Amino acid sequence: MILTRYAGVRVAVGLAQVLGVLVVVFVVASVLPGDAAVVIAADDADPARIAQLRETLGLDRPLLVQLGDWLGGLLRGDLGTSAVSGRPVTEMLSAALAPTLTLAALALAVLIPLAVGLGVAAAVGRGGRVDRTISGAVVALYAVPEFALAIILVAAFAVGLGVFAPTAVGADGPLLWQPELWVLPVAVLVIRPVCSLSRLVRASMITTLDSEYTRHTLRLGVPARRVIWRHALPGSLTPAVQHLARVADWLLGGVVVVEAVFALGGLGQVLVGAVSSRDIPLLMGLAALFALITVTVNTIADIVAFRLNPTAGEAS
Repeated sequence: MILTRYAGVRVAVGLAQVLGVLVVVFVVASVLPGDAAVVIAADDADPARIAQLRETLGLDRPLLVQLGDWLGGLLRGDLGTSAVSGRPVTEMLSAALAPTLTLAALALAVLIPLAVGLGVAAAVGRGGRVDRTISGAVVALYAVPEFALAIILVAAFAVGLGVFAPTAVGADGPLLWQPELWVLPVAVLVIRPVCSLSRLVRASMITTLDSEYTRHTLRLGVPARRVIWRHALPGSLTPAVQHLARVADWLLGGVVVVEAVFALGGLGQVLVGAVSSRDIPLLMGLAALFALITVTVNTIADIVAFRLNPTAGEAS
């Protein structure tokens, strides 16, 4: 019952956060200079023509009315129509979602086992050669900015060795079945989060391994491997799970940047176009999607962390 009540509160807070993000994005986008009518009438910037376009697009209505209409459509599952292209926003987002989800899923599939494995290995061998090697490598890699890392990887593996493609220009077909296109972007996305997450797992694991209940389990004759993976690791994952939610947020923004750098298309390209063209319906659809993903990931992480923490029920 405690977990159910906590989950209900977190879901309610998450929905309020999504609504707040949408309102802020709408207000900020609306006060920016220019609008979709100006963009469409770029070659014919006659004031009468712009006024006619604003009336046709509904941009002459009060902002509260525009926001209310859009939120009403959102409740019905309708994200509206792009002010520039005239295509349904849902259709545009669906077409661009596949590359973004593919990159994010591949990054998480590599990130989680690699970070946990490195953190556990460093914790078990703390103070030894393995710990010093892993700690030194992750600190050094974490200090390298993403854009510099992308340039180094492209220069070394795409231009120098020719193993991978530097960009996806001219490529066709599903991204998942073309590893030469996604290996370098995934590496750029994963390296820094692996460094931070593995260090957190290492610190938490060391604390758990030094605890009295872990030592008592070893004294009972339970094999060390079982103690590490079945007893110590689950108790060490609470801070890692919460940090993973923040990493997922970072990945969501990182995917947008990486898509632009490697010309992969996806939501990053759609976002850049929506901002440059002041396409508010498309921008709001993207904001709703990003906010929903971010809030959902953080809510799930909080609930899982609450469940993993053996003292959560007592603390509440």
